[in-house]
Amino acid sequence: MARKRKKIKAAGKFGAGYGRNVRNRFNAIESLQRKTQPSPFHPTGRAKRIAAGIWRCLKTGKVFAGHAYYLEEAK
Repeated sequence: MARKRKKIKAAGKFGAGYGRNVRNRFNAIESLQRKTQPSPFHPTGRAKRIAAGIWRCLKTGKVFAGHAYYLEEAK
């Protein structure tokens, strides 16, 4: 019989020492920042996070500064 495994996503690098709530919050932020965000330079353009606060528009190629984790506020 197959062993049951937990799906812990990006927080798996922390191990068990940090607790469930911290890992869940980390997964929520991590999943938002890895997605492409709407670009402010082009109506249909998308922006990808390069580093904390540094973004690149995939349509125009412009590199710009913005919020650290995501460009638009979470709804």
